[in-house]
Amino acid sequence: MTPHTASSLLPLAPAHPGRSHWLDLPTHRASVKAARDAVRERLFAWGQPGDLCMDAVLLVSELATNAVLHAAGGTMLCGLVLTGDGCLRLEVHDEEHERIALPDGRPDRDAENGRGLLLVRQIATAWGVRRSTRTTGNAVWAVLRAGG
Repeated sequence: MTPHTASSLLPLAPAHPGRSHWLDLPTHRASVKAARDAVRERLFAWGQPGDLCMDAVLLVSELATNAVLHAAGGTMLCGLVLTGDGCLRLEVHDEEHERIALPDGRPDRDAENGRGLLLVRQIATAWGVRRSTRTTGNAVWAVLRAGG
């Protein structure tokens, strides 16, 4: 696993033609399920393996949940892109006007939340945050090595 820094940027390799999908969702709890379902359905349609699908669904769930819980604004943009270098890139863009800083530490043992990004850190090949080029806010992204 490659550690990340909040300021790190992973160059985005060119996408396969027809291998990107974007979904504009309200920042409501029900949208997290919609994002999971959309990722699952799209990866199945693209013929991607089940283990990649399960990891991607978990990652988009965590990223979308963070946008719902912590970002200002009424919408979020969820995207997935199969890149030409054999990776799957997941992104969730919000409308938060302030730059976010991702926590580096572990949550307290008795904390009720704060473990989602630990999962992202463990599952993703790379991940980070940057200012969005698609919304007025931030984009949190994660990359997985794709198969097929």
